[in-house]
Amino acid sequence: MNPDDPLLKILACPLDKGPLHLLTPSDDEAPNSGTQPSAGDALYNPRLHRRYPIVDGIPQLLPSSGEQVTEDEHEELLKRMVP
Repeated sequence: MNPDDPLLKILACPLDKGPLHLLTPSDDEAPNSGTQPSAGDALYNPRLHRRYPIVDGIPQLLPSSGEQVTEDEHEELLKRMVP
């Protein structure tokens, strides 16, 4: 998914119905090996500190698919959010 995708304007968090932000991969991350989604392949809800993976270009937006992130990880993810 790219930052210009019109789908990003209509996607919402399944828990609070607020907007989600695309996470861009950081420069120091290794390419995706296929076993774990990279942190760049995700949508993020900074209000609830929840990250939702994007698998094969499809956002996984079930509440059970979201992952709670720690406060330290939250600070790092805020720096990588696409405005």
